[in-house]
Amino acid sequence: MLSSGIYDYINVLDKAADAAWLRNTAIDQNIANGDTPGYKRKDVDFEGTLQRELGKMKYLSLDEKVSNLHMDHLNVGIYTDAENYSYRLDKNNVDPEQEYAELASTRIKYNALIDCMTKEFQRIKSVIK
Repeated sequence: MLSSGIYDYINVLDKAADAAWLRNTAIDQNIANGDTPGYKRKDVDFEGTLQRELGKMKYLSLDEKVSNLHMDHLNVGIYTDAENYSYRLDKNNVDPEQEYAELASTRIKYNALIDCMTKEFQRIKSVIK
């Protein structure tokens, strides 16, 4: 991670892109295990983590919140979603239609995050010139 304040938003976008990539991996695993008895779907929750971290800093502007974020607090992992829930007899809780919709949504988010980072770097580059 870069330590200058100019890159604060880029660092958050980078963490979000990493989480979207990880979520894509989790969804791929869910789809691959859609017929595995007892399999429980996996997911990643970057948005909830970011919201909790930003919510800890009340009465600050968004710029101040982002500059005060600890990037290591934004590291997320794969978790088992609705572990005790299953609507199927084989105890698998993967809904293929939902997974494909989530996969498409995650890929769109990932591409948008990459585009945002590219534009931020272009803005920085234009200021430096």
